[in-house]
Amino acid sequence: MRSIQEMFSGHRASRGGEYVGRFRANDQMMTFDHQVATVDQGQPVAAGKKLPFPAMTTDGEGRTRTCDSTGAFLVGELERLDMKLHDPLAAVTWGRDIDLREDATIADEVTSFTVSSYGSAGGLGTGNSIGNGKAWMGKNTDQIGGVGLDIGKLVSPLRLWGLELKYTIPELESAARLGRPVDVQKFQGMQLKYQMDVDEQVYMGDTATGDTGLINRAGISTTNVVTGASGFTTWANKSPLEILADVNTALVTTWTNAVWAVMSNRILIPPAQYGYISTEPVTLAGSKSILQYLLENNLLARQGGQKLEILPLKWAIGAGVGGTIGTLGTVDRMIVYQKEYDRARFPITTLQRTPIQYDSIYHKTTYFGRIGVMEFVYPQCVSYWDGI
Repeated sequence: MRSIQEMFSGHRASRGGEYVGRFRANDQMMTFDHQVATVDQGQPVAAGKKLPFPAMTTDGEGRTRTCDSTGAFLVGELERLDMKLHDPLAAVTWGRDIDLREDATIADEVTSFTVSSYGSAGGLGTGNSIGNGKAWMGKNTDQIGGVGLDIGKLVSPLRLWGLELKYTIPELESAARLGRPVDVQKFQGMQLKYQMDVDEQVYMGDTATGDTGLINRAGISTTNVVTGASGFTTWANKSPLEILADVNTALVTTWTNAVWAVMSNRILIPPAQYGYISTEPVTLAGSKSILQYLLENNLLARQGGQKLEILPLKWAIGAGVGGTIGTLGTVDRMIVYQKEYDRARFPITTLQRTPIQYDSIYHKTTYFGRIGVMEFVYPQCVSYWDGI
């Protein structure tokens, strides 16, 4: 194929969004109205005739168009193309917010865990009310009590996930010529897809399979935050003291649900609320933000020995009852939980791949693994608070 300079040498003028000019026989080009054109010897360019090969150029709005997945562009003489490849904007946070259960293998189809319950009758026949129920015995006791045990098992599916990467030898050769590695780019795209799928599974599960996640598990204590003096429940309309009251109420309630055995130490809120408390000062002096005020005066900080974490989470947007996940302006949710492996975790296997297969001009490989469902060992340690 001749160079662009050779093809367009001697062009006469542009008219109606199309180049008009005279070329040598069999010259081929694309017009600016998205039409493919061929050139007859000694005749002006005629739009609408298809080229025998895929080729695209700049469209009528000045956008450079690519001819295939290798990213071959037609670049103008006065155009400075940035050769750096820019990936789509995306962010995942599942690795930050949850511990992983990594004992599962690719051969497993389900994950499970057990929760034990104990029981024991009190001595002297006094019952098991508060102040009674101790296992007293005498020197001449002829019947000694024991301990009852019940072990319950909870099972969750561990589903296969997989994506195939394939590219042709011509694609690889073209990409190598252009300096744009198509195999690396497709691998990065696969990794991004995997990370986003896991992120969604961790936080909200999957509607098709009926799975739930960290923000919407059925049976978790769910409460609306109280209305503030402004008449609204949202933090943007509450004072710092009212926001602190919401946080401490959530911590105390979750602590109570866990029979005062475990104090939750992490709170996830939507980015808008996080941005508000991070920048809004507590006083007119502006020396301290609401976020800093909350971290210094919450229940855990006063109790000592533990530190509360408050972090932004996009999945909390619209996650409340009556809201739409990801939709601004609907019912937002605050998630209170404890980030520990023995409280809540997510089962997952390491991503693997098949050997590269050579099929005709194609190079193929499949990346696969298993993705589970959020396991709440102690759901009492989690609570949801809507309307913030």
